[in-house]
Order: sequence, then structure tokens, then C-alpha cells
Amino acid sequence: MKHTQNTRGYARYLAFDIHREYILVGGQNEAQAWVLTPRRVSIQKFPEWAVKNLRQGDIVILETTTNVWETYDVVAPLVSRVLVANASAVGEIVGARVKTDKEDIKRLLRVLIGGIVPEVWVPPAHVRELRSFISYRNRLVKTATMIRNHLQSLLHKHNLMVPEEGIRNQAWWDAQTTISVLEKMQIRQELSLLAEIEKQKEVVDEELGKQSTGAVWGKQALQLMQLPGVGVIVAMTVLSAIGDISRFEDARHLVGYAGIGAGVHDSGKTHKEKRITKKGRKELRWIMVEAAWRAVRMSPFWKEQYEKHLRHMRKPNQAIVVIARKLLVAIWHVLTKEETDVHASEEDLAYKMLLLSWSLNDNVRMGLTYKQFAKYALMKLGIEDDITRFVRKNIPRRLAPRKEVLIRMTELDIA
Repeated sequence: MKHTQNTRGYARYLAFDIHREYILVGGQNEAQAWVLTPRRVSIQKFPEWAVKNLRQGDIVILETTTNVWETYDVVAPLVSRVLVANASAVGEIVGARVKTDKEDIKRLLRVLIGGIVPEVWVPPAHVRELRSFISYRNRLVKTATMIRNHLQSLLHKHNLMVPEEGIRNQAWWDAQTTISVLEKMQIRQELSLLAEIEKQKEVVDEELGKQSTGAVWGKQALQLMQLPGVGVIVAMTVLSAIGDISRFEDARHLVGYAGIGAGVHDSGKTHKEKRITKKGRKELRWIMVEAAWRAVRMSPFWKEQYEKHLRHMRKPNQAIVVIARKLLVAIWHVLTKEETDVHASEEDLAYKMLLLSWSLNDNVRMGLTYKQFAKYALMKLGIEDDITRFVRKNIPRRLAPRKEVLIRMTELDIA
């Protein structure tokens, strides 16, 4: 986030405080005299109001809220400049002991005129769309988890064990004499809802798979999915959070953006453990921890790293955060420099791409077979050796030859 900007020389300084049903608007000139006294404009009427009242020469500040990007899209074409501010950071800079409409506008104008806006990056439309889609998937997962947890709580309440057929066996629930009629009705509805949610989640996951091989995200997604612990969902979640890797000048800035900054200080004989900042995109922080656990299970290198840090820290959660941070550094390198995984051999990468191909359905693989898609992925990563056979877990594995894949790509018109 930028905290100092040149905001001098504009005709009007306008602040828009976005609420659920209305937008509070107000403006001052550079001398902090009111040129637009604070007033409320309904969300429905705001586009019309903006066209009539905004003009070139205006600079506008918005705070990050649920509807900020819809408002940004309305305002940006009409004025000279729009800055989007981190809402929590504005509060830290200015403070807000008094909460009134006019004071809300004044605090925003203070940072705007002073050129100290804690500015956030404005994601383009395709990044916002992916973020919204990932958020929708997360809501499906959260709802399904809540249902499962409630069913588990009913098992505990009635001292029942999970049946061999699993928690979704409706006939088993109906046969339990200790469960009341009302509880059984609720269970039937929850099981029906759970089945529908998981059906919808499968559709969402298939679409994310298509996006991971498509024109917009395909190249970057494939670069990420070569890394241990990174599959389709992890890759697309990371890409939605990052948006444009070029805005992070080094890996340290990306780590800070995720809120998993260095939590350990070693100097000579001194070893200090520090908490992570947790300031940043929480979905990126969460998904990197998930990826780290998977990487530790999959990769000897990452398992060794985890065990090394665990010996020092003695706390698994702290050790895995270190792995998540290191994995995010690797992500910066593979995206920025288009490198392959430095800790993986070409056979390791071949197996990872084969695992990836097994997880995708026919539509996502664009008509390629498992073996053909794995080879296609290696070609996209720039692996020149024509690996067609290798052994993993004492089992011979095969990939399609390069020539076969090139012919098939031509037939299917795949770039």
C-alpha cells in the first residue's frame, strides 16, 4: 500500500463513504473549505447523481467495502483520479472517536488532501470476477462444513457412532429411536441440502479447472501447479489474491501482502519467535497454509524443511507457517521469472503433471488423454526432454510422446 501521494492541484477533493443502502458524499477544496456539503445519495440513484455532479478536475477517495468496485466503476470515468483506501488503515492514521456522517467524510478528506491515503491496488475486472467466484466457492464449503458439524453434534448428543455407510445414510438416521421426529425432519433437510451444495461445488470446481487451462489464467496456473501442494483450487485462489505478480517488486512484498511475514529471528545464539502480522489477504494466508501441509506430505524437500523448523519451534502450527512463507517465495519466483521448481527433478515434475491430469475431467483436459495432458503441461513449462517413462512409488508411469501430443494439439486446435 502506498501512504504518500501527490494529491495537490485538483479543483475539488471528494470523499464517498459507502453504506449498504446509500453513499455519503462530500467535498472540499485544497484550502479545506466545503464545496459539496455532506449528503446521502441512495445506491440506486448514485449513478445518475454521479453523471450530473462529477467532472474532470475532481479527485475522489473511496474506502474498501463490499460495494467499492461497483462504485469505482461508476466514478472513475467521470473524474480525473480515484484513490481507493484501506478502511482499517485510514482509521489507524486519522482515528475516529466521533462517528457522524460529516466526521466520516472529513476524516477521508483529511488523508486525501494531505496525500497520505493508504492506497490499495485496483484489480481489473477479470481479477475481481475470479475473486468473487472463489469467495462463492468458499461460502459453499463453509455451509457444507456447518451442516456436517451439526450432524456430528447430533451424534454426540445421542451417544451414537458414525455408521459404516457414513454420516449421509438417511435410512440409518430414520432408524434411530433416540432421535426425535423434529430432529429427523431437520436431518433429512440438511442431508438434502448437503447433497445439493456438493453438487454445485462440483460444477464450480469444474469451471475453476477450465479457468486454470484457459487463455486468461492458464499459463500462470500451470506454473503454480508444478509446485508440491498446489492443485487447481490452490492455484486459482492464489492467482485471484495476487492478481498481477508484477506489482510485487520482490518476494518479501508478496509475503507481507499475505500477512505471513517472518516470525522467527535467529542471530548468533539468540532465537526469538515472533507472531505473524496477519495483515493482508486472509484467503491467501489460509490457502498457503493448506498448500504447505500438502507440500510437506508430498515432497521430501518440504518435509525435511518442516521437520527442521519443528525441531527449533516445537509447535507444528508455527513450523508450517514458515513452510507456507517459503512456498510463497517460490511462487513469486516461478511467476515472476517463469522458472521451474528448483527443488524438483524433471521426473518429479512429470509425476506432478500426471497427478494434475488425473484430477481433471475430459472437458478441462481439452480432449487430451491423461498421458497427453501431462506431456502438454510439461511442454508448456518448457521441459525439453521427451520423458515418456519413469518410475514413481515402485510403479512404472508413462506419458505420451511429444510428437503424439503435437499432432493431437493440431487436431484439437490447442495453442
